[in-house]
Amino acid sequence: MITVDFSGRTALVTGSSRGVGKATALLLARAGARVCVHYRQGAEDAKDVLAALPGAGHCLLQADVSDPAAARRLVDSAVTKLGHLDILVNNAGIFRPHPVDGTLTFEEWLATFQVTLNTNLVGPAAAAYQAIQHMRGRGRGTIINIGSRGAYRGEAGQIGYGAAKAGLHSLSQSLAQEVGKDNITVHAIAPGFIETAMVRPHLQGTAGDAVRAQSPLNRVATVEEVARAVLYLASPEAAFTTGSVLDLNGASYLH
Repeated sequence: MITVDFSGRTALVTGSSRGVGKATALLLARAGARVCVHYRQGAEDAKDVLAALPGAGHCLLQADVSDPAAARRLVDSAVTKLGHLDILVNNAGIFRPHPVDGTLTFEEWLATFQVTLNTNLVGPAAAAYQAIQHMRGRGRGTIINIGSRGAYRGEAGQIGYGAAKAGLHSLSQSLAQEVGKDNITVHAIAPGFIETAMVRPHLQGTAGDAVRAQSPLNRVATVEEVARAVLYLASPEAAFTTGSVLDLNGASYLH
């Protein structure tokens, strides 16, 4: 277990009502950070996460990060609630099928592609932009973007997802080069399959066996493993990894 003292530090974790975001919020709070829990839907789940966070001074905010203006306001509201912002974890994302096989009309396909791009790339970019404005004033900060293995290998049937995550990786690297002079580091994580409530039905039976067999470890990642990677990248010890994309896929995809 990584032991880092985050006392006095604050964090906004988007999409933290469940899954990786929830695990990350819990781990940051256990390390001493004050955490802003964010949700789009699922208010009750988000309230449960907030109640489970150890320590005091945490907060809860709702926003639809597919709207870049709402993503900017979310960051400003988190700063107001927490007093300042040290860590932004862009975790919120969606994965919606939109194949090009003609099962969707062009208008349906384009709408799904656009909301996927907005949620997984444009919103996080807007949140990062606004976080940087606040972090510059404090002379430090960390931004961690949750990307995907799909950015490298492609995502047939969900091309907006693969494209957005590839953009998120590139965004992280470009920002790292631009804001390093301000003592702000930017990192990305590229997980493969993660065992979440959303993915669990796809891990049953022979289909699940095939998914697990993609890794020589014969399993998929846990939400805690991704959260521990976030905790490391948010620590001062990881500062010189700025601009990196951390593969977390159990050697299921190498590049």
